[in-house]
Amino acid sequence: MTDPEFYIGLMSGTSLDSIDAVLVRFTPSFELCSAYSHPLPSELRHQITQLTQPGNDEIEQLGRLDIALGGIFADATLCLLQQAGVSTDAIKAIGSHGQTVRHRPGAGFSLQIGDPNTITERTGITTVADFRRRDLAAGGQGAPLVPAFHEALFRSPIADRMIANLGGMANITLLPADPMSPVLGYDTGPANVLMDGWIEHNQLGCYDRDGAWAATGTVDTKLLNALLAHPFFHAAPPKSTGREDFNPNWLNIMLAQFNHEQASENIQATLLELTAITLCDAIRSQLLIQPEVYLCGGGSHNSRLVERIRARLSDCRVDSTTALGLDPDWVEATAFAWFAMRTLQQQTSSLPEVTGAKGPRILGTICPA
Repeated sequence: MTDPEFYIGLMSGTSLDSIDAVLVRFTPSFELCSAYSHPLPSELRHQITQLTQPGNDEIEQLGRLDIALGGIFADATLCLLQQAGVSTDAIKAIGSHGQTVRHRPGAGFSLQIGDPNTITERTGITTVADFRRRDLAAGGQGAPLVPAFHEALFRSPIADRMIANLGGMANITLLPADPMSPVLGYDTGPANVLMDGWIEHNQLGCYDRDGAWAATGTVDTKLLNALLAHPFFHAAPPKSTGREDFNPNWLNIMLAQFNHEQASENIQATLLELTAITLCDAIRSQLLIQPEVYLCGGGSHNSRLVERIRARLSDCRVDSTTALGLDPDWVEATAFAWFAMRTLQQQTSSLPEVTGAKGPRILGTICPA
């Protein structure tokens, strides 16, 4: 039997909408062979959301959800393999990001659940997980990690590029054409997390398809300016963020500062504009001349958000990563398959210029089959 040649990447992001699973091959060149989206049960989504906020009995809840989510990650893997018609023997390793429930880089820790031991036991496949904590131990933010993958796959020798990931949170990667210039990247703030939470609060769905609801509203300038006053937006990189900073409770506190009644669609329009402004301001801050901007993540399908980004970057090409050969829905999951490969090959996959760590590190903990 030939050596296994495939890797699997598993990703569950801040949006908590589903588990993304990809089957990829990196030799002789990159190939996305199959992709699968595995739903998260609504009750589990609710429990994870609760765990992301401080409360009582967190340790018991964390332990139970860690095992349960590991089982669902294993299910996603097996469904992906069935869809692709590939046996477990053909898989070199799984790279599983897990589900972030707390990200506190200032305190030196980040917690992801989705037990990799359970994934390995259920699938019989070596699993690499816990990618963030080594970078944190080396003094870094532990995030964002995907710029290293962006560099490997998307860097061009003839054009400056920006990769903007629009998941629950937004982050950018600067890929200079000049090979002597470092890759940079950091979180810019919320992407979908506040918009998703607000539309769900108003019982109009789990997300604002195409930004259609936001498009019916008018931006509230006073509210927008109040939101933009958040200290994160004014902090210098390296920096990363999460639900700890931007969540429904924070939004409610901000809304309570305004005595007048606000139309719900106006608040949604304002949250969308917040994402567009903070992302585009971060891109502009790099002082590049007409960089190519490529969007990925769920927010890349929000046509209203893309419209607002294009309006603010009118002199730049703004496209999705489809133009670079990778569907925007599968970029992050593919990145963690790549991280697993790098870990097994004893190669570093962190960028200290991005995270602020003392140096590049081999990331991840291995659970052998």
